[in-house]
Amino acid sequence: MNIPKELRYSKSHEWVLVTGDTARVGLTDYAQNALGSIVFVNLPEVGDSVELESDVGEVESVKSVSTIYSPISGTVTAINEELLDAPEKINEDSYGAWFFEVENASGFEGLLNAEEYEAFCAEEV
Repeated sequence: MNIPKELRYSKSHEWVLVTGDTARVGLTDYAQNALGSIVFVNLPEVGDSVELESDVGEVESVKSVSTIYSPISGTVTAINEELLDAPEKINEDSYGAWFFEVENASGFEGLLNAEEYEAFCAEEV
């Protein structure tokens, strides 16, 4: 399982890359592996306000449909439109296939570092 040290993680298996007051959000390697082949993704719209732990979209795989929860609060400034046509990119590179970017991001306090996330995933097995 790949868990980059520079990222932060939610207990709902989203990763966050923080750059100043902007943050990029995606699905962890652990989650994409558990889901299997991803065939569809529904993302928030640019301009949407997202709240910490709110339902902002969904990922559908051959196994199930899973809700995407926002691991932070802020305003969506970009979505990865490439995923709308090629959701399988999440399986190919879960840390390159980000979902959306948020500005004026807040709510980082509850996120896990790489070591904490690895321990959390080990407990779920």
